[in-house]
Amino acid sequence: MKKSIFTLLFIVGATLSYAQQPAAKPAQDTTKKPNQSWPGANPNATAPQGKMPPGTGPAGAWQNQSAGITGRISGILLDSSSRQPVEFATVVLINAQTQKQIDGVVTDEKGSFKFPEVTLGKYDLVFSFIGYRNKSIKGITLTPQKPDYNAGNFMLAAESVNLATVEVVGQQAVMENKIDKFVYNADKDITTSVGDASDVLQRVPLLAVDGDGSLSLRGSSNVQILINGKPSALFSGGNVGDALKSIPADQIKSVEVITNPSAKYDGEGSAGIINIITKKKSAEGFTGTISASGGTRSNNANLSLNYQRGRFGLNFTGGSFYTPPRPSNSTFLREDFLSTGTRTLEQETNGNSSYYGPRGTLGMNYEFNAYNSINSSLTFNGFGQIQDNTTDALFLDPATGFRQEYTRVSDANSLRGGFDWNSDYRRTFKTPEQELVFSFQLTGQNSFTKNSLSQSGNDASLLRDEKNDNRGINLESTLQLDYAHPFSKKVKLETGLKGVMRDIDSDFSYSALDQSSQQYVKDLQRSDLFLYDQNVLAAYASFNIKLGEKWGIIAGTRYERTDIAGNYRNEERVPFSSDYDNFLPSVILNYNLKKPGSSVKLSYANRIQRPSLRFVNPYIELTDPRDITVGTPLLFPEQTDQLELNYNTFLKGGAVINAGIFTRFTNAIIEPFTIVINDADNIPAEQAALINSIKPFLGQIDDGISITTYQNIGKSTTIGFNVFSSVTIKKVQLRGGATVSHYTGEGILGGERVSNSGVVWNGNLNVNWTLSKTLRFEANGFYLSPRVGIQGVRSAYTRSTFGIRKEIWKKKGSIGIVAIQPFKRDVTFPTRLESASFRQTSSYSFAQRSYGLSFSYRFGKLDFNKPPKTRNSKIKNDDLKDGGESSGF
Repeated sequence: MKKSIFTLLFIVGATLSYAQQPAAKPAQDTTKKPNQSWPGANPNATAPQGKMPPGTGPAGAWQNQSAGITGRISGILLDSSSRQPVEFATVVLINAQTQKQIDGVVTDEKGSFKFPEVTLGKYDLVFSFIGYRNKSIKGITLTPQKPDYNAGNFMLAAESVNLATVEVVGQQAVMENKIDKFVYNADKDITTSVGDASDVLQRVPLLAVDGDGSLSLRGSSNVQILINGKPSALFSGGNVGDALKSIPADQIKSVEVITNPSAKYDGEGSAGIINIITKKKSAEGFTGTISASGGTRSNNANLSLNYQRGRFGLNFTGGSFYTPPRPSNSTFLREDFLSTGTRTLEQETNGNSSYYGPRGTLGMNYEFNAYNSINSSLTFNGFGQIQDNTTDALFLDPATGFRQEYTRVSDANSLRGGFDWNSDYRRTFKTPEQELVFSFQLTGQNSFTKNSLSQSGNDASLLRDEKNDNRGINLESTLQLDYAHPFSKKVKLETGLKGVMRDIDSDFSYSALDQSSQQYVKDLQRSDLFLYDQNVLAAYASFNIKLGEKWGIIAGTRYERTDIAGNYRNEERVPFSSDYDNFLPSVILNYNLKKPGSSVKLSYANRIQRPSLRFVNPYIELTDPRDITVGTPLLFPEQTDQLELNYNTFLKGGAVINAGIFTRFTNAIIEPFTIVINDADNIPAEQAALINSIKPFLGQIDDGISITTYQNIGKSTTIGFNVFSSVTIKKVQLRGGATVSHYTGEGILGGERVSNSGVVWNGNLNVNWTLSKTLRFEANGFYLSPRVGIQGVRSAYTRSTFGIRKEIWKKKGSIGIVAIQPFKRDVTFPTRLESASFRQTSSYSFAQRSYGLSFSYRFGKLDFNKPPKTRNSKIKNDDLKDGGESSGF
């Protein structure tokens, strides 16, 4: 299958590229040189009879009388609602009589534009930018007496027809609402200068992050995470929390939330896609940024260098982070309901954990000519974690007088390193928005985890001294071909092919101390090499259609073919394989209301959610012999239908409201569930099939062991609404949002039909106070309610952050102070699970209160009069279920 994928993509790409070549002639250099007229403005050209040459007309006499005189046209573009500068807008100078384009420029970061040397005559100006109405100034006349024209502050109004960006308010659009995504611009939030990516995501409307770093979107953890529109091997293992900790907060520019992805996105991620955009420059010149932050809980340092000269660009971003050891505490109580009475297991654990790691990206782009360009980047990342815990436990069965008291000491060291190499070839054409992109990606991740455990107590059977190692290798190759073809200004087709080949190895081994020889002996039953391959071939077609002046639609479908195979080094274990086909339609319908910036959007998408390595890996982490978690190798994908209705409007005074209702139906849901072995010699028939499927990896099964694994349990329904609002009162901006949903799940657990339901909600509130032109204060609060699943509820979470930042050295530098969770040292996460045979409650807390300082300095010089180029990779491998949580959890 791999050969067929590569061959098919190569043939189609070559055919399209050749078929769309322009006529054989030298590529035109469209850069305007000094003393050179813009195309169509040659004063020596011979005009057709009855027409004046371009650039001439009634002003011709003025040109003869004052041949050495040229004029200047300038102005400033501002947003009509926020009065903020509109940068990167296009301004075109047109001959008023012939309507030929004479020149064109792009506004700078202050919204200003200018044409410094304009031949005297009569002209029109046309202004355009995505998300705004096109506007023009007619009949600008430059004469020898008045050769200069200043348009002053010219207002652009928000687009009431286009499907593109609607800025939600505030200082430089902290939030943006687009037809297919919601954007949070993190670089405008001063409290993101300290911490990691999980701290940033907590501020994003619709998202919630718990204490372990598990991420959910509108109550569902079935999300896919991209970095700069591309997948990363960082998230391939399913441990989203650790991956997010390796991305410094001050390196994140924005976060895109795509709740109902169109057909061009991968079919996986039933709740949606989260795209983290990192900071980088796209302007002419050389620049750099040095930044650092230090605090009681988090420290990082970063360097960013950018060079752009003509057709060539080079950029580098690198840094490292370190989190000092932070204390933690957890309590655990499980009550087993036996025929003879209630048996209990009670534990209390105290420990410390710290994190560290580097991250860097080197990127290059080159434009061969006006139609052909390449873009390549190499990212490396590392993440290390050190943990030590001491647990005191009591296992008690009053009916039999059985009592065990013991102490367990466990240490865990993990180190993970990886890379992402992305390369794109981009072919553009004379027709605007027509584009062919061929992309290749190679991503890898190498991990090593080492655990040790020693245990002793009042019973000789409690004596343990064991070691557990796990080496993981994940290699992923992707080929992708994307083509966009505009049939007219109102109809555009986007289509493409994609092939993804994943090879994952997990080599796990266990060894126990032999008391007689005092040597560690490998346990062959619990040791093995797990080989897992997953290949996906996809094709899609999507139409973007503009229906009149009010309506717009994005409609398409995606086909995905998946082949899965798993095998073991131990030949006694049975290999497995599976394949399935999916057709995934999606529709987005947008209606723009009469009021500028107001719109209603209705969308539908059919999505799937394949299990990632964390769900299928039979490796058991050695931390608690009586409470273990193991993967289930053969899981099927979830299938979800999601419907959403969204409304966005601006109110008088610059306030904005964005609200939506949604419903989500999921079949074959993957959820974690727990069973308790009450009698290892007499396992109930309803549990036998499950136990037998994972028993080869468990080793000895004792009474009182709880086993958590994953299964396609049943189905779930989620109905909810979300709202976000922003308002500015003088120098204070208030932003807030909330998501409320009701979850209902039902299925079969251990042969027993179970169900559960409940309300899940989260909300955040942000206050931004501009004290002066260079001084800002910001406060942020966040709350996540307990998440509901079929077997219980997990983890509520509360967090607050306060920060102040001062810009210095003519805004080239800044210093800041950030306080995280200042009112309480620890944050606590309670969990409750229940079944007919047991009830389990636990609580985990760790120190999060932190005070920190941040500093950044920008050096070098950029020319922002050159438009930014689109250089992000087209590859978005957003198709694996991560995080180890269920749709309800």
